[in-house]
Amino acid sequence: MHKSLISSILFIYNKRRILFLALTLLLVNIKVVYAQDSKHSDFKAVFYNFENLFDTEDDTLKWDEQFLPSGDKHWTYFKYKTKLQNLAKVITAAGGWQDAAIVGACEIENAFVLEELTTKSPLKKLNYKFIHKESPDKRGIDVALLYQEEQFTPIYYNHIQINFPNNSKSKTRDILYVKGLTNNSDTLHIFVNHWPSRWGGQMKTEAKRIFVAQTLRTQVDSLFKAIDNPNIIIMGDFNDTPTDISVTEYLKAKAPEKNIKNKELYNLLYPLSLTLNGTHPFHGHWAVLDHMIVSSSLLNKKNSIYATEKSAYPFRASFLLEKDDKYGGERTNRSYIGFKYHGGYSDHLPVILDLFFN
Repeated sequence: MHKSLISSILFIYNKRRILFLALTLLLVNIKVVYAQDSKHSDFKAVFYNFENLFDTEDDTLKWDEQFLPSGDKHWTYFKYKTKLQNLAKVITAAGGWQDAAIVGACEIENAFVLEELTTKSPLKKLNYKFIHKESPDKRGIDVALLYQEEQFTPIYYNHIQINFPNNSKSKTRDILYVKGLTNNSDTLHIFVNHWPSRWGGQMKTEAKRIFVAQTLRTQVDSLFKAIDNPNIIIMGDFNDTPTDISVTEYLKAKAPEKNIKNKELYNLLYPLSLTLNGTHPFHGHWAVLDHMIVSSSLLNKKNSIYATEKSAYPFRASFLLEKDDKYGGERTNRSYIGFKYHGGYSDHLPVILDLFFN
């Protein structure tokens, strides 16, 4: 073979080899950077509003008529299965390289849809179990907690009913309380919430959210009284922001501060509410309606399990967002826009809490 031809082949080979090595190093670096950016933790908690996870069967005890094949939204089996696939994608992606240990969720019709989500969607491979109970909400939407047994072991749970004074006919979702052990043997007290909506006006419905906040605060005070330093996580869609009085004055969840005080609640998404970002958009304005609140013990880095002031954040994956042509900026990629099927995910973004072990 001619020497010049051999030299050319060797040059191309070496050039490709160098390029391959460079790409390999780049991928390794990207992996390291991604691991840092994804805020690797020892225990990851997620909350997500599933936005109307209904089956396609009529339940005569619920207002589920919209979500039937014959309903206003023409909710078909194909759309239902697509919804399950999409939710599985979000939960998997929110975990990143580490599966979420617990996932609080709301807007769930029944245990059947959770069984389908955890055993008949791509989420099956993550082996989630769940805690759920039918609530008295007229629409039939409930809260639930998904968990991985190898990371979290429930030892007690209770569904706290909300009984509005002087209005026994008004019903809303229960608060789900779960006490459990992490795989590091730390005890966590978890409250999963979905407070009454603003339908009818914020001020007109505010009293209901205040009452739920008071009910939840009573539960928190009981824990503070019974346990020296309880590790409490409060998550949920509050339909109020971190600066609304239901949260600040009645639940008494404050912004993180330099000097953490014992037996207090700190809303780790409070700083986000002071920006233009949030977890739910409405007419181009983003608000923080989904919360991650922790007790003071979880902000003590000497605790066996702890968080930092920046441990909670919304999960803003690109596939969960789309361009908002009407109001500008971005909006959530929803299942429906009005009565038009859109094939997306939810009107809320998930929120994540990273915890660390000592």
